[in-house]
Amino acid sequence: MTRSTTLAEALAAAPVVLDGGLSNQLESAGHDLSDELWSARLLAERPEAITEAHLAYFEAGADVAITSSYQATFEGFAKRGIPEERAAELLGLSVGLAREAAVRAHADGVTRPLWVAASVGPYGAMLADGSEYRGRYGLTVAELEAFHRPRLEVLAAAGPDVLALETVPDADEAEALLRAVRGLGVPAWLSYSVSGDRTRAGQSLEEAFAPAAEADEVIAVGVNCCAPEDVDGAVETAARVTGKPVVVYPNSGETWDAGARAWSGRSTFTAEQVTGWRRAGARLIGGCCRVGPAAITSIAGTLGGHGRARPTE
Repeated sequence: MTRSTTLAEALAAAPVVLDGGLSNQLESAGHDLSDELWSARLLAERPEAITEAHLAYFEAGADVAITSSYQATFEGFAKRGIPEERAAELLGLSVGLAREAAVRAHADGVTRPLWVAASVGPYGAMLADGSEYRGRYGLTVAELEAFHRPRLEVLAAAGPDVLALETVPDADEAEALLRAVRGLGVPAWLSYSVSGDRTRAGQSLEEAFAPAAEADEVIAVGVNCCAPEDVDGAVETAARVTGKPVVVYPNSGETWDAGARAWSGRSTFTAEQVTGWRRAGARLIGGCCRVGPAAITSIAGTLGGHGRARPTE
């Protein structure tokens, strides 16, 4: 594969490795993320820290970096007194920083293709009150589409390889996002946050995944920011319902307490689980919250037996 290979073409050829949790990598480097803007705050204050975090994952074996724009919204920035024009600059910068990390990784000896996914978090991420894990915001599909479209337009214009519509808790919001990406000229993946065999809002996964089957823009569909134990059934359902490559990047297995803004419990994530996920149809595999570079290296090593390029050559 060459650098001009699209992510969709790569997924058709071999498994692709996603990065891990950006926030935990930034926190491990000593950055305080106890803020409603979360990692997006560093776009304005410490952009070089974001580049370093992306670089750590590329060097660990990730093929795709997910940008720091998950919680970056015009509304969220406005609450901090950041005007619309500057907010748009910061959204675009999130893509640029990930691209810079890819350039540095190649300069450091990584020879495989690297891609950038522009993160698009759910409406609830902007609220910063844990509602991203519940959905059901009381908004119509049209209202949610109107919320997401301006940010998607800015991110698409920044030139990512794919838009990551991620941690979606609700099938209604997924419908809004699928409407909002039409005509942008950038492919997308759609990834739900789930609990058991249902979305966080309570819809069946069959119902939730079905619209993605007919969306030409969507190159992969699956789950993220969920317990590793919830992945197996979701992968099978996503593959069966959509016929598309499946994306999976669960949390470590620990539990997020939105009130205390802290993690509790123990990690249940193991790189060996990816073999079963891949067998069931997962092609784009990584980790989300609390999954760091060491785990990504293990995943890359596990997938190396399925035709994936080695982390470095």
